[in-house]
Amino acid sequence: MANQSNYIKLALPKGRLLPATANLLADGDLGFKGYTERTRQYRLQSRNLPYLAAKIFREKDIPIQVAIGNYDLGICGLDWIEELLLRYKASAVAKISALNYGGGYVYAAVSYKSGISNLDEFLARQRNWRIVSEYPNLAEAFALSVRMRRFRIFPVWGDAEVYPPEDAEIAILGARNRRELERKGLLPLMKLLPTKAMIIANQKNLNSKDLGKVLNCFASKLDDKEFSLSFEELGRKEGSIESLPRPELKKVRLALPDGHQLPPTAQLLKRVGLNLSHYSVEALDYHPSVDLDWLDIKVIRPQDMPLQVANGNFDLAITGRDWLLDHVYRFPSSPVVELLDLDFGKVKVVAATSQEMPVSTIEEVKQLLQRGKLSTLRVASEYVNISDKYLCDHHVSPYKLIPTWGTSEAFLPEDADLLIDNTQTGETMAEHNLEIIDTLCESTACLIGNKESIVSPDRKEEIDFLIQMMRGGLA
Repeated sequence: MANQSNYIKLALPKGRLLPATANLLADGDLGFKGYTERTRQYRLQSRNLPYLAAKIFREKDIPIQVAIGNYDLGICGLDWIEELLLRYKASAVAKISALNYGGGYVYAAVSYKSGISNLDEFLARQRNWRIVSEYPNLAEAFALSVRMRRFRIFPVWGDAEVYPPEDAEIAILGARNRRELERKGLLPLMKLLPTKAMIIANQKNLNSKDLGKVLNCFASKLDDKEFSLSFEELGRKEGSIESLPRPELKKVRLALPDGHQLPPTAQLLKRVGLNLSHYSVEALDYHPSVDLDWLDIKVIRPQDMPLQVANGNFDLAITGRDWLLDHVYRFPSSPVVELLDLDFGKVKVVAATSQEMPVSTIEEVKQLLQRGKLSTLRVASEYVNISDKYLCDHHVSPYKLIPTWGTSEAFLPEDADLLIDNTQTGETMAEHNLEIIDTLCESTACLIGNKESIVSPDRKEEIDFLIQMMRGGLA
């Protein structure tokens, strides 16, 4: 093995950039085997360059990992680089070059149903804007650039396009082109920046290591153009905006989950006689219709539901108790309450370590800290607030939380010491040589509601009807 000080570590993306990045690595003859959309491994070793290793991450995690020096080089979109730099301007991320793939833009877009046709009309419409985005820092930069006086930003895990016009006036989101947004029922008002793939480096390691021998492998794919925040206003496309109807406001609003919670949720609703159109894995409409004229339904991510219910955007939602707990631990006075345990989607939230770490309990982890075997406990988790409470309750100190957006098991053992994540059987953790050392809680799907909504005279009868319907499906 090469000397560790000269060892080069590369962070590679999952998702939209993976196929083109795999071609890039193959063309550069880097000798990585198994970097495909179907891979279940996260660690790769170059067969041609003994000093080069790689790990696969969610794209939004890569700038952070490069900035803190865990990885020398990374490949990700400019959107996630700028999202980091807008908040942490002194981050040690050096933009090396754009690559000739990953084209698209981050747009500011409104619903066609809003009746808005251009940016001036948008800004003149009202004075308190709701902005939804998985790019909260870019969203704030946009709001300030167009001189919004009052605005609120709702961070979401994804699918920002489903929120306008009822739950947000504007969405900040990525898309390949204007046509893709239009298919989602959105009108783009402004381009914020390209989503072009880029190679980035840790600034300190760029100066201290010879990274050129790896970068030279990418020479044929480099794009020497400079890309950055652009905030380019878009003109209105001629069409029939004025002829589209304004959204009809329904009395009760219900959020349903996508992803792995979708099939059992659809089965429950069918069992209780709630007839939805296009709410299935095969045919999913993010705004399915239902045969109750007072009920409005949207499909959003379970992680986002507690905050959306707390903000009053929805009266009811079906999510996991794990996400409800994570929300309540951050906002103890939140107006969100669990109404029904739906008894499906069972998982355990557990703490796990690498099998290489000589511990079997959280107390033994504390002992490693106390004996100086660990300087700081690095904890990777999607459940930031559950993790924080767990570590405080067990008097673990010092520790550093590393927020993740999925595939958290990839962080251990190189980039984190402890994982707090959910599991059904523990098999995936075992496959990645992780050992469960504690169970924090058990979680099932549950119906949650806004405390004010469920007692509102205008909605109480309808909400009680829905609760009783779902309760009847559990018998």
